[in-house]
Amino acid sequence: MADYSSLPTIRDQLFNKSLSISNLLEHYLKKTEEYKDLNAFIEIFEKDAIDHARVIQQKIDNGTPGKLAGMILGLKDNICYKDHISSASSKSLYNYTSVYHSTVVQRLLDEDAIIIGRTSCDEFAMGGTNETSVYGPVLNPIDRRNVPGGSSGGSAVAVATGMCLAALGSDTGGSVRQPASFCGVIGMKPSYGRVSRYGLIAYGSSFDQIGPITRTIEDAAIILEVISGGDKFDTTASSKVVPSYSDMLRQAISPAKIAYLQDPLEHKALDTEIKDKMYEIISRLKDKGHMVDPVDFPLLDYLVPAYYVMAMAEASSNLARYDGIHYGHRSQDADDIRSTYIRSRSEGFGLEAKRRIMTGTFVLSTGYYDAYYAKAQKVRRMIADKTKDIFSKYDFILLPTTPRTAFDLGSMGDDPVALYLEDIFTIHANLAGIPALSLPLGHHSNGLPFGIQVMAEGFQEGELMRFGDYLLKEFKPVEKKHI
Repeated sequence: MADYSSLPTIRDQLFNKSLSISNLLEHYLKKTEEYKDLNAFIEIFEKDAIDHARVIQQKIDNGTPGKLAGMILGLKDNICYKDHISSASSKSLYNYTSVYHSTVVQRLLDEDAIIIGRTSCDEFAMGGTNETSVYGPVLNPIDRRNVPGGSSGGSAVAVATGMCLAALGSDTGGSVRQPASFCGVIGMKPSYGRVSRYGLIAYGSSFDQIGPITRTIEDAAIILEVISGGDKFDTTASSKVVPSYSDMLRQAISPAKIAYLQDPLEHKALDTEIKDKMYEIISRLKDKGHMVDPVDFPLLDYLVPAYYVMAMAEASSNLARYDGIHYGHRSQDADDIRSTYIRSRSEGFGLEAKRRIMTGTFVLSTGYYDAYYAKAQKVRRMIADKTKDIFSKYDFILLPTTPRTAFDLGSMGDDPVALYLEDIFTIHANLAGIPALSLPLGHHSNGLPFGIQVMAEGFQEGELMRFGDYLLKEFKPVEKKHI
């Protein structure tokens, strides 16, 4: 059976003529049909993909393929792809056809990646279960009774089941890493500014980052090489030189200085098996000559409230434009300007989006701005400073990705606070603006996978992925088949 587990193995087959792009694409199209019931893909771009495959095959035959020739990729529904619908899985943008490419899409296409379809996500990337999508919930591929995580759940499921080789997601507070943890794949959140946000439908502009979901670190590294770098369309995109991340993976690993945060490991919400796995990895790292120390992080309990105050404030601002006048769904039942605004927004947004918009509007309102938003910004600075202090002594921070494995569909009910607390270990990286990587290093007795998270100092993605690759080779459990 052909091995389609990584881009380098696929390219070897393409270049030695044992595989054609059209046959490869056919394989993935069959997979999308096989796992259609999981609802990971909203739409398959079959015709476009077939047309691109013909062009790329010609380039391979002529010896001029791009770096990503052979990469069949899924695209989260909040990343713009010209002449394709980009709806952010919301009724508000249900039929919006993008008139331009996002920067990441343009860079992927320039290097001959094939985008096979758009993946479902929580509405406007607001959620951690992928149940708020207007297209219905996405199902976990290991156990269909469970959520896949969110908001990039469709992307994680598509990769985990082999419906595509890799996928792009966006990570505002853990939306790449949490579903990667729940689905047993790799999720990478780059440093804030490493990847352009131009063409990403915004949720929280000071937090959002686009990142890859893959089955191998090398594929994540290759994708990140392509999509990273400065962009004239995004002033927050860093102009720092983008290293050859894939080449860095080949460099030898030296004994590392690793901090693990004591507070998360002793947190009452942490599953005991995840805790035990963390301590097992810590012990084995010490045995292999790495320096691994516990570090206090007394700000743990401030992460969730600070993040949600700021993220909801930014959501309120970013989603104000979807009013039925400027953008988005316009109600057919409106009969004047006032009713157009009220009905269009009431019909266009789901419950969770409305909750976040209203909360964000409240914390930005006169009389409450200083008490909530301004104070949260000060806490964010404290978190960033404390994190920077840790990195002055250590190379990496080790902590769980999630407090538990994937939970039952519908189990969160009407308790949004419980759902927000699921982000307690992932939002740290977004608040500090640093890169973070979720690795599928755990397998629970309930049959579900879970991730272990590694964070590094800002713009040290290469070192982070190199260390992550080492951890995977040393500690990855036996892969389980989907049921």
